Amino acid sequence: MANAAGSPRRIFQHTQQPLAADVSLIASEFLAGFQLVEEIDRPAVSIFGSARIAEQSVTYEQARETARAFAEAGFAVVTGGGPGVMAAANRGCKEAGGLSVGFNIALPHEQGMNPWCDLSLTFDHFHVRKVMFVKAAEGFVNFPGGFGTQDELWEALTLRQTGKIGDFPIVLFDSDYWGEMLEWVRDEMLDDGLITPEDFAGILVCDEPAQAVELVVSRYETRVAEGSV
Repeated sequence: MANAAGSPRRIFQHTQQPLAADVSLIASEFLAGFQLVEEIDRPAVSIFGSARIAEQSVTYEQARETARAFAEAGFAVVTGGGPGVMAAANRGCKEAGGLSVGFNIALPHEQGMNPWCDLSLTFDHFHVRKVMFVKAAEGFVNFPGGFGTQDELWEALTLRQTGKIGDFPIVLFDSDYWGEMLEWVRDEMLDDGLITPEDFAGILVCDEPAQAVELVVSRYETRVAEGSV
């Protein structure tokens, strides 16, 4: 979409611009995003992870292999379109002949579009972009990452908890990386009754690409059989 990284900041400021001008910027991005999602002609998974993961790392290769396996299972792969884990996933999907999608974001650093995307769009607004990750996908796979990866994770968990996205698999890849966070969720949130056992059980963990694919694809196939897709 647009690439003026300053426009979202303007929306959060008090200005003399008419409200309709701000709303139209957001609406135009929603429209472009929905139109691109319509071009995804198969079920898809959204894969997240740090832009700072090096190509030589184990995590990069795991993300690449996982995306390749999803493509071989008939799924499109959607990422944030940037470097690191995102590039690895788009690359793995592309190498397997799958449909590789990038929903990029205009940032002052880190976030140029990687070269492995068949379909791509650059957003100015994070909240619009986040809707597209959910709308396009039948599940999330989260590799190790920072604030952005955590943001996508917690929003998906909230949407699942509140019944907005149904039986939507949310997978954490790399049990060692996510282990301490899950201990805190269990020992603090769950033990204090702030979430339910069902909420906690909805957080899926794996360490192998084939496991990640099975966790997402099996739930999709169940929903298809039930007629809920």
